[in-house]
Amino acid sequence: MNDVETTRPLYTLRIAAELSGVSKHSIRQYIDRGLIIPFKTETERHLFSQVDIKRLKNIRIDLTTNGLNIAGIKRIMAQTPCWLIKPCTKEEYLQCGSYLSSDQPCWLSSEKGPSCSQTECRTCSVYEIVERCDDIKELFKDYGPLSRTNAS
Repeated sequence: MNDVETTRPLYTLRIAAELSGVSKHSIRQYIDRGLIIPFKTETERHLFSQVDIKRLKNIRIDLTTNGLNIAGIKRIMAQTPCWLIKPCTKEEYLQCGSYLSSDQPCWLSSEKGPSCSQTECRTCSVYEIVERCDDIKELFKDYGPLSRTNAS
């Protein structure tokens, strides 16, 4: 499946709930808390992609199996070093709210860096990373110990 197919908004809330095993009410909560960014139609109806379904499944596993709560999941997402995934130049990430603060995932940052200001977050490689990696630590093992000082 190519990137366009995995990010194409296809599924209604009801179908997304069935495919992911997550209740419609819970999905609405995840949207409200910024854990998932579904596509919105002109009539404000949410549509979900394959990436969204995978993300919903991972959230469910984190909550039920891994013992995390929503705040913990959001915090883990906030720690994802988006400037390494994109990748951004030092000048770009020094202007980015996500780099400067680790309170929220990059897609919730109010100050986007120059390379992200024209990007739709729901189709960004950082948001989509869940599609390619069930264990976020695995993705970053090649980078060695990460810190904001190492990223320069």
